[in-house]
Amino acid sequence: MIQQNSISRRLFVGANAVFLAALSILCIFPLVHVLAVSFSSSSAATAGQVGLWPVQFTTESYSFVIAEPAFLRSIGVSLQRVLLGVTLNMLLGVLLAYPLAKEAREFRWRTFYVWIFVFTMLFSGGLIPSYIVVQQTGLTGSIWALVVPSAVNVFNVILMLNFIRGIPKELFEASYIDGAGHWTTLWRIVVPVSGPVIATVTLFAIVYHWNEWFNGLIYMDRPEKYPLQSYLQTIIVQKNFSEIASQDLSLLGQVSDRTVKAAQIFLGSLPILCVYPFLQGYFMTGIVMGSVKE
Repeated sequence: MIQQNSISRRLFVGANAVFLAALSILCIFPLVHVLAVSFSSSSAATAGQVGLWPVQFTTESYSFVIAEPAFLRSIGVSLQRVLLGVTLNMLLGVLLAYPLAKEAREFRWRTFYVWIFVFTMLFSGGLIPSYIVVQQTGLTGSIWALVVPSAVNVFNVILMLNFIRGIPKELFEASYIDGAGHWTTLWRIVVPVSGPVIATVTLFAIVYHWNEWFNGLIYMDRPEKYPLQSYLQTIIVQKNFSEIASQDLSLLGQVSDRTVKAAQIFLGSLPILCVYPFLQGYFMTGIVMGSVKE
C-alpha cells in the first residue's frame, strides 16, 4: 500500500512538472518570437517567415530605434520616474503599514483608517476628477504628475501590514524594554525582518512605474516629457514609414514597421526581465506571508 502511494505520488509530481514546463514554454514563445522578428530583415518579417529564429539576421531595427534622441530621452524620464516612484511608494507604504499593523488597543483608530484605505481600493473618483486634481495642484507637465497620484498603493500596504502582524511580538516587546521608540523599532527591527515582503512590493512598484503608459499621455503636456512606454505607444500607433527621408530609404530593405515595433517592445520589457530574477526568491515568500494573517 505504501509502495503504491509512493508510485502515485511520483506520477503526480512528474505530471505536474511536465505540465508546468509546457506552460512555461508557451509563456516564453511570444517573447522569443518578438525577439526573432526584431533581429530579422524587413522582407522576412513582412512575409511571415519568422518563427522562433531570426531570418536574415540584422540589427538595423535596434540601430534605427536607438538612434532617435526621443527614445533615449524617454528612457531617462522612465528611469527618473521609477527612482522617485518606487522610493515614494516604499517610504509611504512602510510608514502606513507599521501603525496599521498594531492591535486596536494600541492604536485606537486603526480599524477606521484601514476601512478608509480599503474603500479607496473598491471605489475611485474616476479619470476626470483625477485629472482635475492633478491639474489644479499644478503637477501637470512635471515628473511628479506620474509619481504622486500613485504614491500609495493600498494593496501593497495590506501585504506589508499583514506581514508585519506576523512578526513575533517578543521582538517588539524586547525593543520597547531596551528603550527603543516606534521610529527605532520600525527602522531597526521591522524593516530588516520584512525583507521578503519589501522585495515583493518593490518588484510590484518597479513593474508598475516602468510599464504604465496612460498617465504619461494625459498628464504630460509635451511629447518630449513622455516616459518610455508612453513614447513607444505613440510611436507604434503613429509611426509612418512613408515619411522616412530619401537618404534613409535604403533602410527599408532591413527595417519595417513590424521589426521596429518588435525591437521597441523588447527594449521596453528588457529592464523588467533583468530585475525580476534577482527578486524572484523573495516573491512567493512575500506574497504568501503578506496575504495571510493570524
